[in-house]
Amino acid sequence: MAATPLPGKPAKQKPFKLLGILDVENIPCAWDSILYGSLGSSVAGLGHFSRIRRSCDVGVGRFILVALGSWFHFKYNYARLKIKKRTAREGTKNKILYESTHLDPERKQTNTTRSMGSSIL
Repeated sequence: MAATPLPGKPAKQKPFKLLGILDVENIPCAWDSILYGSLGSSVAGLGHFSRIRRSCDVGVGRFILVALGSWFHFKYNYARLKIKKRTAREGTKNKILYESTHLDPERKQTNTTRSMGSSIL
């Protein structure tokens, strides 16, 4: 008996893979890199339309350059964003853990707290 999807939930679709290996739906930046590469190759190929073979060579070369260039640019920005998110998450966690304790770096010990009975040995 085949499993039928529930009426409220969409059916699970097979992911779109480019050349059978590159899953462009789940890999960040893959779809944009492929689109920018194809646009760049089309423009470069039409720019060298005087000779057909030359235009194909220029188009393929431009596709590779633009796709790889945009891939590295997107991946660099994605990694930088992940690092910023992780730093903010750790900072928030430390703030929650150490707030109002003696380990809080923002808390300043003044003479009034020492005279109230807290002694440091």
